[in-house]
Amino acid sequence: MKISNVFFFICILILSACTSINNGSANKQPVDYVNPYMGNISHLLVPTYPTIHLPNSMLRVYPERADFTGDNIKGLPLIVTSHRGRSAFNLSPYQGAKEDIKPVMAYSYDREKLKPYYYEVDLDDQQTHIQYAPSHQSAIYQIDFSKSETPAYLILNSKNGAIKVEGNAVSGYQKLENNTNVYIYLETEQTPVESGTWKDNAIDESQRQVEGDNAFVVLYYGDKVQTINLRYGISFISEEQAKNNLKREQKDYNVKQLADRGRAIWNEVLGKIKVNGNDDTEKTVFYTSLYRCYERPVCISEDGHYFSAFDGKIHEDGGKPFYTDDWIWDTYRATHPLRVLTEAKTEVDIINSYLLMAEQMGTNWMPTFPEITGDSRRMNSNHAVATVIDGYTKGLKGFDLEKAYIACKKGIEEKTLIPWSGAPAGWLDEFYKEHGYIPALYPGEKETVENVNSFEKRQPIAVTLGTSYDQWCLSQIAKALGKTEEADYYLKCSYNYRNVYNAETGFFHPKDKNGKFIEPFDYRYSGGMGARDYYGENNGWVYRWDVPHNVADLISLMGGNEQFIANLNRTFVEPLGKGKPEFYGQLPDHTGNVGQFSMANEPSLHIPYLYNYAGQPWKTQKRIHTLINQWFRNDLMGLPGDEDGGGTSAFVVFSMMGFYPVTPGMPVYNIGSPFFANTKMTMSNGKVFEIEAQNYSGDNKYIQSATFNGKDWDKAWFSHSDIENGGKLILVMGNKPNRNWGAKDVPPSAEKL
Repeated sequence: MKISNVFFFICILILSACTSINNGSANKQPVDYVNPYMGNISHLLVPTYPTIHLPNSMLRVYPERADFTGDNIKGLPLIVTSHRGRSAFNLSPYQGAKEDIKPVMAYSYDREKLKPYYYEVDLDDQQTHIQYAPSHQSAIYQIDFSKSETPAYLILNSKNGAIKVEGNAVSGYQKLENNTNVYIYLETEQTPVESGTWKDNAIDESQRQVEGDNAFVVLYYGDKVQTINLRYGISFISEEQAKNNLKREQKDYNVKQLADRGRAIWNEVLGKIKVNGNDDTEKTVFYTSLYRCYERPVCISEDGHYFSAFDGKIHEDGGKPFYTDDWIWDTYRATHPLRVLTEAKTEVDIINSYLLMAEQMGTNWMPTFPEITGDSRRMNSNHAVATVIDGYTKGLKGFDLEKAYIACKKGIEEKTLIPWSGAPAGWLDEFYKEHGYIPALYPGEKETVENVNSFEKRQPIAVTLGTSYDQWCLSQIAKALGKTEEADYYLKCSYNYRNVYNAETGFFHPKDKNGKFIEPFDYRYSGGMGARDYYGENNGWVYRWDVPHNVADLISLMGGNEQFIANLNRTFVEPLGKGKPEFYGQLPDHTGNVGQFSMANEPSLHIPYLYNYAGQPWKTQKRIHTLINQWFRNDLMGLPGDEDGGGTSAFVVFSMMGFYPVTPGMPVYNIGSPFFANTKMTMSNGKVFEIEAQNYSGDNKYIQSATFNGKDWDKAWFSHSDIENGGKLILVMGNKPNRNWGAKDVPPSAEKL
């Protein structure tokens, strides 16, 4: 009897523990799955940054350290301003001898906790506890000192600009590039005993303002202060506007209350896509990826005005928020299409911002890489045109399509196609218009064309293929506007990739100006650093597939489905051919390798879905699961390469839901293989699109059959019109492929000439 009672009691304890664990998971909200540390250690190039911010908001921060493994943080951050790693201003709380005060204090730290909406850390040598929470254009710090009878200071540094202090208020600016400044207004709840500039190891109260490199002021709070609460606002317009932003958003100094508001905002945004399954790790990968899709672009409208670095002026926004800091070369592929589904109004505002940028630059050329400090014209091609037509074909309204067409057309026709250049069109551009390809140089041949960057080179294949796609997008806009002649012209141009296709090898092969292929040639290594003499960051094996608008024609060029599949298969097994140090020494962006495929760089993202076009969707299903399980994990090295403003993360979000937009501008999605038993996406119109994966498990990744809104579905794709009013796709899954499902009705491609 006693043994039986003990056994019963143990069973109850086990059951209670299991119930507690399950309830803990069940009570999690989407933001609880986000791990901002995922990918903070890079495989080779740039890691992810654990960014604290609200969705698409102007204010973004993260701890400033050399890298994740760095033992010190350099002060406390106040704003990240633009491209990777750039920050403005710095805050250093300090207790100790005044002779040790520096413009920026380095801290040993411990017990760091970081959420999208909250930051907490111990500065352990200083014995100081930090809490932080942001709003859209302002934030709050709570600084708790623990050293008793020790002088307490705040040090504020403008890095490169000017800063001044009056009592408990600090204001100033930092100079960025292109005549752009970022401004700050900060105030503390506690009144300092002394404040001023720093001179001869003492506060100079007679001098309240200082400017130049590492200009800083010091506020002294006495020897017995325990807590300093501070709040600040930031602006790209003025110090006064920074103060207005602060006063509008913050009525007190309650950091925890602000964090709760931020948490609610993140849950509302991330909760637009709800996923259900048994694996919390996969939810973490999913929601972390979704969180990263909201870091860029950022809204810089402030009380109905914004500063534009595109013309150096302050503008009224007319009630339409102005967005910038968008890495279009990376984000047009999946980040923008994702936003079309769930954040349509924001996407319209972004497109309208593009059109304003084009006007303000004085050329009416669409931007290619707009940042806080203007259009840096990074990378190659002019893919804003894809964002315009993708939104339009999926029903977005609220922007002028005719106006967009003109700006896109000018950006392609009048601006040079030379990578990383905003110069007017020249000889290379005229050559492209006449011959339909960008000519390449032989190894060692001297560059004679003006404006070609000595490092980035011509990238002739990357530019030819990218422009062919951009011109297809132009043709679709022209067609929608009833410009039949121009639509036909650009449709013809969209086939220019054929001009550099080598039928003997089955690769896109650079040609000289006389139309001869460059020989000898190795599709793995030819092209120098990053293969830029001919391609761009990736080698010929990746660019072999860069015809997203016309996969059907690419299949035809390669000799049909069988050879196309064989070529795809070989991509994933072709060896590097060199040791890793030598391979990555030449191709550092080409990481995340599976054979010659690179999971780490955006031109590769659509490749796993190409099996659908040749009648073998089961291979897409297998490949997607393999790649995500290999390269996207909930750990510090959980991304294979540069994240690039949401470019890679959006691929993960789409693929884990079970579909992907191979061709932005064509309102079609390829079906892959979902990672969750159930996914519900609430779209911008409030309708819900649901994907149910019956019999789902990690092994059951193959689609056996499907229904769409109750009807049998035997194709590995669907159109935007199928889901725009909601709907339900049911996929019956199994652990072995059904080689017949989806094999006959392949996804559409561009019109045939």
